[in-house]
Amino acid sequence: MSELSLDLHNAELTTPDMVILEMVAASRQDASAQLAARMHAGGRISDLDAFLDQVSSREHQMATGLPGGVGLPHARSEYVNRTSIAVGVAKYGHSLDFGAMDGPATLVLLMATPAQSFSEHLEVLATIARSLFKENFRESLRRAHDAEVIAELINSSLVFHNH
Repeated sequence: MSELSLDLHNAELTTPDMVILEMVAASRQDASAQLAARMHAGGRISDLDAFLDQVSSREHQMATGLPGGVGLPHARSEYVNRTSIAVGVAKYGHSLDFGAMDGPATLVLLMATPAQSFSEHLEVLATIARSLFKENFRESLRRAHDAEVIAELINSSLVFHNH
């Protein structure tokens, strides 16, 4: 029984509006708040503060830093309308500590999934993490300097997986 009720081919996980270039954040909480605000503006999150509380409690359970300078905060939440990823590319010299062993993050991807879609949450998380473990994928995101290109990279990384 597949919970993938939404067809990942048509469901854009992110849009250029959910990409923040040259992001300057005071902390990882601030980074998550900036990214979640973009999702909220795009109608993908119904209650911004309640969602951020869930992201924050998740962060306290375990570090969400990945190797290669990536932060991947995420939460499954009843305040999320559709699976979404917002992307922040830190401004040069403004990296953030997400608890990774090898140092701070210069890429932050906030992932939000609806509360009921447990298997989809795991699938999207695993797929995006797998992409982010590849240095060339991370470098493409960092070098893009273009919200459209970044959104396309994120969306296509999930589409290929499902073919």
